[in-house]
Amino acid sequence: MDTSYSVLYSSCHRTGLLSGFQRLRSQGKMCDVFLEAGGVSFPCHRALLASSSEYFWALFGETTAERLAGSISLPALTPEGLDAILDFLYSGWLSVSKSTLPVVLEAARYLQVEPAVSICERFITDGLNVENCCCYANLADHHTLSDALEAANQTIAMEMGTLLKEGKDDLLGLNIQSLMAVLDADEIPSVKEVELIKLALDWLTENGPLSLLKSNLLLSRVRFGLVAPSDLNDLSHAHRAMATPLIRSQLTRALEYHRQGPAQPIKQSRQTTLRASPNRVLLVGGGSSPDSPEQQLLVFDPRSRKFSSVSSCLPLRLRFHCVCSVGGFLFVIGGEEVKEGDEDGKKSVTVATSKQVWRYDPRFDQWEKMESMREMRAQFSCSVVDDVIYAIGGRHTRPDTNTHASLASVEFYDLVTGKWRRGATMPRPIYGHASAALNNSIYVSGGFPGNPGRIHGGSNQVDNHGDNEDDLRGRGCREVLFWDLKGKVWEKRASMSLARFCHRMATANGHIYALLGMYEPFCDIEQYDSQSDHWTRLRPLLVGSFNYGMVTMPSGNILVFGGRRWSDGQEVVVKSVLEYDTKKDRWREICQLPRPLTGTECTLMPLPD
Repeated sequence: MDTSYSVLYSSCHRTGLLSGFQRLRSQGKMCDVFLEAGGVSFPCHRALLASSSEYFWALFGETTAERLAGSISLPALTPEGLDAILDFLYSGWLSVSKSTLPVVLEAARYLQVEPAVSICERFITDGLNVENCCCYANLADHHTLSDALEAANQTIAMEMGTLLKEGKDDLLGLNIQSLMAVLDADEIPSVKEVELIKLALDWLTENGPLSLLKSNLLLSRVRFGLVAPSDLNDLSHAHRAMATPLIRSQLTRALEYHRQGPAQPIKQSRQTTLRASPNRVLLVGGGSSPDSPEQQLLVFDPRSRKFSSVSSCLPLRLRFHCVCSVGGFLFVIGGEEVKEGDEDGKKSVTVATSKQVWRYDPRFDQWEKMESMREMRAQFSCSVVDDVIYAIGGRHTRPDTNTHASLASVEFYDLVTGKWRRGATMPRPIYGHASAALNNSIYVSGGFPGNPGRIHGGSNQVDNHGDNEDDLRGRGCREVLFWDLKGKVWEKRASMSLARFCHRMATANGHIYALLGMYEPFCDIEQYDSQSDHWTRLRPLLVGSFNYGMVTMPSGNILVFGGRRWSDGQEVVVKSVLEYDTKKDRWREICQLPRPLTGTECTLMPLPD
């Protein structure tokens, strides 16, 4: 006997079943219960209601008084809300708009129709904008819609600048949980912290009086370290909530932070961290010509791939300088200062090697001159390890003899004392090299070396060669030096496959990458594995370039900005922004600079809009 059989499913049966119930309901046939809200009665079928809602399943249970009632009053609901939910139960379609959303959501929650609640939550999340985000946040908070609440809070944070100007009343009507979540946000574009503090105080005035616990919970989320000392003194008397012991202690810590001076970068906390994306690229200096550097600061946003300008500018016109960021501060170190003058109606240009160090604080858009390095340096390298800045090698021009002194010395900046101290001297002078930090150690590659031999202390080796770049063709070296910062000497590591000069090094995903330098015959880049002490050639660029800006993103990808390249026998400054995917070994152009740029230096740091 054949016992096999098939089970087949009809996709239209369920739709037809609901359509049948909807037709019976619209005709008032076979309805066995009436639901009443706001004086309006709705004929319904108990079986469908009980099978679609936990509320009606319990209401029509075997032991309830309502199980046989002909009419049931629902005074907590409005006719509009109940009608929308009944239409949903009978058809699967939920009609909802911004104006009806509150009553529909109230009915869905009350009647425990969770699919309708989910649709309302999705409606909130998909429709968020600056006009409704506060209203929707309150609605999501009231009905415990966690995903919608989080999305609404994020929208409020991102639109805070507009809301403070055009929707202040909406902000003052915001529920306290949302306001605390917004004040916890790490990114609130185009808003100064003092404005957020004033908002919190106005909210407390509008919604008070609150318990000390709640006011402390709210105010402890603002970042007093981002407020100028003069404003902190004014704010401390602005509201009685500012006088609690907890808030006064936070004000005191903020004032102490402002007095830290050189140590501010290593005294960072959440209270002093900018509410901005930490992964913006700052392009410092450079220009459309290698001999005419500008004082501009450009910001690149990797998310939008757009550039913007910083209102402030470099204190000096520099080339061959170094930059780095520590604790959210920018450091601009050394380089050659280019000055233009006008003597007897003729333009003149003077170039002098600098040992100056400037620090930029994006919190207040302020530059401050820090203690200078021990030696003037240009065409040197700097690396940051454990919040310590190391300046390595380089050279400077002696103004009296117009000769060049190559440097073997290394110095590091002690942020606690604000002083430069001597580090382990390299085996010989070198400039035009590159350096990178890996595993709390520093690697230095290539460059143009001075005479061989050990150089003691911080002494220099004089190199009388001129600056003519034609004299540097074919120079550079393949040598790689390694310094374990716990030791006192530099050691040799495996050499690169190519001699490089004025090139770049980057650390990404546990490896070191050496990128193109000046006058290289090929466009090769290579990767260094510190475990095997081995270099591997990778996919070359299609067109070589040099004197570009470079930065490593948190993803491990490397961005290259502008630079110079050869075209028809001439040097051309380019606008391209290239991305190298270190995992896929792939290059691509992702966008272009606003204009051609060469000689810029790059670093990652949080920057306000």
